[in-house]
Amino acid sequence: MPGQLMLTRVALGLAASAATAVFATIGTAQATEQVTKLTQAQAASQLSAAGVTRSSSGGCTDRYNSTCTSYEQINQSTVSGVITLKRASGCAVNITGGTETGHASGTYSHWNGYKVDISHNSCIDAYVKNNFGYAGLRGDGYPQWKAASGNLYCDEGNHWDITYYTCGC
Repeated sequence: MPGQLMLTRVALGLAASAATAVFATIGTAQATEQVTKLTQAQAASQLSAAGVTRSSSGGCTDRYNSTCTSYEQINQSTVSGVITLKRASGCAVNITGGTETGHASGTYSHWNGYKVDISHNSCIDAYVKNNFGYAGLRGDGYPQWKAASGNLYCDEGNHWDITYYTCGC
């Protein structure tokens, strides 16, 4: 019996140590989310099937040409977010900017697959302004609205610049 009591104490001690180590790791570990990148064809297929259109001043999809509208290396969550916006709003959604060169840099940038530009229309303008919270002016002076999901919709005057952190709209 004394041996069994000793084993129980050791087991409890080990369990407590393991739990402390786990909680310490959780408290100090940084969350990393796996990002799925899509090809031009994969993203175009999903967006087209959902009724989302695309246009560019250059009439092209080359990622390395700023007059194109490219989806190459766009995040799956961004594509899903655009589709969610289309379905939730019931509005026409036309993408005018994707992952092509020529946009501002940064972690949550067009180039890195987190952003798209979409055309203004009265339906989408009303949907964003009536369903999301006004979040003040962006650093460059443009007004922005924040969805419950955390995604940001910035009115850059001639289009919406949308940052998708998640796939919800």
